[in-house]
Amino acid sequence: MSDADPTGRGARGLDKIDRRILRVLQVDGRISNLKLAEAVHLSPTAVLERVRRLTREGYILGYEARLDPALLGAGLLVFVEVLLDRTVHDVMDNFKAAVQVRPEILEAHLVAGGFDYLLKTRVADMRAYREFIGSVIWTLPGVRETRTYAVMEEVKHTTLLPL
Repeated sequence: MSDADPTGRGARGLDKIDRRILRVLQVDGRISNLKLAEAVHLSPTAVLERVRRLTREGYILGYEARLDPALLGAGLLVFVEVLLDRTVHDVMDNFKAAVQVRPEILEAHLVAGGFDYLLKTRVADMRAYREFIGSVIWTLPGVRETRTYAVMEEVKHTTLLPL
């Protein structure tokens, strides 16, 4: 602890124990409170209160199961660069709203560079992707041009943040 930070939590409001809790939960979100308490060397009551605070303050956004896309008919991962015909607010807002309702589009990112959006999509196979690009992507509001990148091998896939 320093005089400038009497809480010992640092610039982001997290102390070492908070970070340890977050590291453990990233690896196993289903860990019991008792096992989590053992892992971070605190009492179960203290850990439960910290997890509640971390959730309340927005550090923990939720919990979800990781599913095998190949077993669920979504084995082909495809990234799509999208260039809009105009980058004005109404076109971008309409595009963003249309992307939100498409379950095949897992992520959509507004990016700086030679195109406007990068989409991460999953479909069953290349035949399904050809249908998807024609019936969905090209019908999204404002789409002028796309580039497709079919993933041949996922070398690394993680959602773990360095703490």
